[in-house]
Amino acid sequence: MTFEIGLVFSIIGLAVILFFTEKFTIDTVSIGVMVMFLLTGILDVEEGLSGFSNSATITVAAMFVVSAAIFNTGLLDSFTQKLSSQAGKGQTHLLLTLMLFAGFLSAFINDTAVVALLMPAVIRLNKTDNIPPSKLLMPLSFGALMGGICTLLGTSTNILVSGIVQKAGLPPFGVFEMSLMGLVFFATGLIYMLTIGRWLTPVRKAKSELGESIQLGNYLSELVILQDYEQLNEPLTKQKVFEKLCIKPLQIIRSDGRKVRVYPNTAIQEGDIIRFNCDKETIEKIKTTTGIELKADLKWLEENITDEEERLYEALVTPNSFLVNKSIKTLNFKKLYNQVLVIGIRHRSDMLDSLLAKTALRAGDILLLRATEDSIQAIESSDDLLLLSETKSHPVNKIKSILTLVVLALIIGLASFEVFPIVVTAVAGAITLIMLGSLTTQQAYKAIDWKVVLMLAGVLSMGMALEKTGGAQLIGTSIVDSVGHYGPQVVMSALFGLTFMMTNVMSNNATAALLAPIAISIATALDVDSRPMLMAVTFAASLSFMTPMGYQTNTMIYTPGNYKFRDYLKIGTPLNLILWIVATFGIPYFFPF
Repeated sequence: MTFEIGLVFSIIGLAVILFFTEKFTIDTVSIGVMVMFLLTGILDVEEGLSGFSNSATITVAAMFVVSAAIFNTGLLDSFTQKLSSQAGKGQTHLLLTLMLFAGFLSAFINDTAVVALLMPAVIRLNKTDNIPPSKLLMPLSFGALMGGICTLLGTSTNILVSGIVQKAGLPPFGVFEMSLMGLVFFATGLIYMLTIGRWLTPVRKAKSELGESIQLGNYLSELVILQDYEQLNEPLTKQKVFEKLCIKPLQIIRSDGRKVRVYPNTAIQEGDIIRFNCDKETIEKIKTTTGIELKADLKWLEENITDEEERLYEALVTPNSFLVNKSIKTLNFKKLYNQVLVIGIRHRSDMLDSLLAKTALRAGDILLLRATEDSIQAIESSDDLLLLSETKSHPVNKIKSILTLVVLALIIGLASFEVFPIVVTAVAGAITLIMLGSLTTQQAYKAIDWKVVLMLAGVLSMGMALEKTGGAQLIGTSIVDSVGHYGPQVVMSALFGLTFMMTNVMSNNATAALLAPIAISIATALDVDSRPMLMAVTFAASLSFMTPMGYQTNTMIYTPGNYKFRDYLKIGTPLNLILWIVATFGIPYFFPF
């Protein structure tokens, strides 16, 4: 091993640790790795920055715009309104319809956006048909993941590996090259989720609801004891208001800042901040109680908590939101989102370490908001928060809808028949949709997930550094020396297993960027076609079911579904193992060595 290879391994090892710990966002780590390669001279400037001009990065950015244009048409809203009628035909029929629709959409547009579209409608079935969100959200996420591996456009990972392949001088993936094997995976996963998976999926019912809003469980909130509270200096055991409202104090912070543990004989004093856990209906009642005031991110005025035009909404912090790791106070949330107030966060045990306003937000957290119909639009139009409460559908413009679908068909068709490369059709399609008015230039810029774009540009440098220094060849030769005598099918199977294990604890794109060059080196060492090895990496990188952090959609459903970490292990592990077996025999059949 040369010094350069050792240095590359050290930098990538540090990156993997940072990916796993999530101390910094994945795009920050990815760009940091690229900078380290530049500073150490592993890559020159042109090589280090080539990820920004890579066809994969540009294609992914363009497809974000195309996906946003499709959603803007409002055509997909009609499906969300029909879910309730499907529920009347039985839960099996509902699950089948939901997973098929999510899979079909995810084959052509961003799977995270698909889950964001369908999640509120799925949660709403708890109210209309008494179906717990926990029974549907995991199948929704898994269906979107499996649909995404059916075409080149399904996920950014597919496009990323295709870009690496093309950079290595090999033919890029065709739009539908992955489809047959992808459909085998999808069919297998569908059967599993309708049988074993359905039996393993937990039933965790939501609490009572408030009006037309959706109850997703209890929230951690805070109230302040005022001077006119009727039971000042009396112990908790005698507090009639708390007993009547079913408020269970978790912690008391005195006016001087002291944190007091809650015991039955603890006295309630003026100025106390009481942190408690309850549902939305209780929070709604608190505003009418004399001597008690809800505490929010900023000081509440009387009109803020009594205005009849305001109502409660729930919004989920999306995986790539800039709100992640920031507090409500730091963000100045009320000013940022047009007077929308945060009055509760879905309860996490570590929230007791700091005041609610100072709690660092995480991807998947659900915020309980108070806002008017006008002010909530700031949330509705945000990509950083997904509004889970019922909102108005997009108005359908039939002409623009048809034109948008025609443009999508041309993007796919021209690339499929190799008239133009996919990067050319994707960019041309995005520009055409802006010119047709399917979305504005501002909406197009906003639609692009720049964190993903930066992350792709950064992780591509890892693969390039491995390839340039010979690190990929070294790893590939070592793997071949260890298990190569068992044959290429076993090596390919081992590579698939390694990929899906890595992608469950770190980014799927980072995993693919690391292992794709190694897959090419392994194929070269074995003197076989590289396609099966590359397909193993590509498919496995997106088949992430075992952890909530393995893929963005798994993170999104974690809190709304009231899931626990063990639920992913219990349901996702058998599915990953079954698909591993399917891949071992299926990939060589469709992609011979």
